[in-house]
Amino acid sequence: MSSTVPSLVKLIEQFEKLPGIGRKGAQRMAFFMLSQPFEKAQDFANAIVNAHKNIRRCSVCCNLSEEEVCPVCSNVMRDRSTVCIVESPRDVMSFERVGEYRGLYHVLHGLISPLDNIGPDAICLKELVKRLDDGEIKEAILATGATTEGEATAIYIANKILKPRGIKVTRLSYGIPIGSNLEYADEMTLCRALKDRNEF
Repeated sequence: MSSTVPSLVKLIEQFEKLPGIGRKGAQRMAFFMLSQPFEKAQDFANAIVNAHKNIRRCSVCCNLSEEEVCPVCSNVMRDRSTVCIVESPRDVMSFERVGEYRGLYHVLHGLISPLDNIGPDAICLKELVKRLDDGEIKEAILATGATTEGEATAIYIANKILKPRGIKVTRLSYGIPIGSNLEYADEMTLCRALKDRNEF
């Protein structure tokens, strides 16, 4: 049926481009959206367009924000001597959900991966260096995932950027399983990994 309805085929194809969504899942989503009142479908489309239009990277930490400086960086109550270095904005959300960490963040927007031709220049390291050179940060928590790329990125940042500046370097403890991403960690595991972090 869908092959005879070009608009439906296009909708299914767009849903199929989402991560983790196969053909059947894309079809289910497309038919669900078609079953909704027009206003709800319009709200959904507007939310996507508005997010693209309004969300930018914080000029300080590179996290997502609707303002030039994100709410974490502009919060004077945060501990400005500690920065937690993470791969993606999802990781910031995970830490903030736990509510135990009161320092700042720096979002890399990727990991070093020579096999994928992703070098240090492809992630937000220049912005990190600029922050560190201000001299306010005394400890950096390396919170990249326990994957090969996460480890390689952590080692590079520690040895090439942090230690030469005399900044204390810690790493999340391995309450987080090897090979997993922070976004899948439960609150208790993430909290324990943060509290039991080790000097790197």
